Amino acid sequence: MNEIIEKIRAEFSQAVQSVKSPADLEPIRVKFLGRKGLVSTSFERISELPKEQRPLFGKALNELKKELETQYEALAASFKNKEAPKRRIDLTLPGRKPFAGRKHPLLKVADEIKQIFTSLGFTIEDGPEIETDFYNFEALNIPKTHPARDMQDTLYITDDILLRTHTSPVQIRVMQRQKPPIQMIAPGRVYRRDTPDASHSPFFHQVEGLVVDEGITFADLKGVIQAFAHRMFGPDIKVRFRPSFFPFTEPSAEYDFSCVFCKGKGCRVCKNTGWMEISGAGMVHPNVFKAAGVDAEKYTGYAFGMGIDRIAMIKYAIDDIRIFFENDIRFLNQF
Repeated sequence: MNEIIEKIRAEFSQAVQSVKSPADLEPIRVKFLGRKGLVSTSFERISELPKEQRPLFGKALNELKKELETQYEALAASFKNKEAPKRRIDLTLPGRKPFAGRKHPLLKVADEIKQIFTSLGFTIEDGPEIETDFYNFEALNIPKTHPARDMQDTLYITDDILLRTHTSPVQIRVMQRQKPPIQMIAPGRVYRRDTPDASHSPFFHQVEGLVVDEGITFADLKGVIQAFAHRMFGPDIKVRFRPSFFPFTEPSAEYDFSCVFCKGKGCRVCKNTGWMEISGAGMVHPNVFKAAGVDAEKYTGYAFGMGIDRIAMIKYAIDDIRIFFENDIRFLNQF
């Protein structure tokens, strides 16, 4: 059997000496190291030997296989090195200026909103984006049979776990762990099962505010919204409140800002109304206080919300929300 090993070794050595290009390597690999090559088929002959010789022959074949594989890989590597182009570095070339990143416009607007509210005494709170049905709906006075759920149709993970539709659950969590007075905002991403278009997205950014203390009135809410409008868009901006309905506030209202583009005169952006719809607000409903463990007989509070994406669209005169998420460098470089 040693003659078989020496014969294979000699044939392999003769074959590699005739290799002139990388194309000559593959036939050699198939002939000697392939699944049906000379080495592999030699293993099949072990059963023909006496039992005491089988281990020795098997060991010799394994050593031969490793030897041929090493020689083959070395030969293949030598061709790769010959074909690799020689890299030359021109030390006289000027250096390349590294690309400087910058904040996304939505993050810039979010930071500006946070700065405005923290200057008014608000704290910034955060919460999970994957929520339970209790925090996202039940604790906000929206039971399972309430039609208001249709307006916030969302993405469910299980019957009880879902992607939050607003940052209001953060308000409940804060009221559960902290006694009034509370003055906070909750910025973050929210999700709804919306079909993407110029004004809708399956996910967007929202900031909601909550103030709870003794003697809080609707006038306090109006004052905070007015202060925010002036700080964000200028002192000439006007604010109006319109009666509305939200399950978690009573009374409830929607608030608008006078158009920042036409100064309330009417234009294409505001559809010639002179007003731009922002979001909703109102006095916290007693049922919400009850779910969060707050004494509704002692404390009152207000809550409000707004879309960060909506504020950014107004601030930068952008008419399509989808462009924020397309990662087009030509768009992002403007900010």
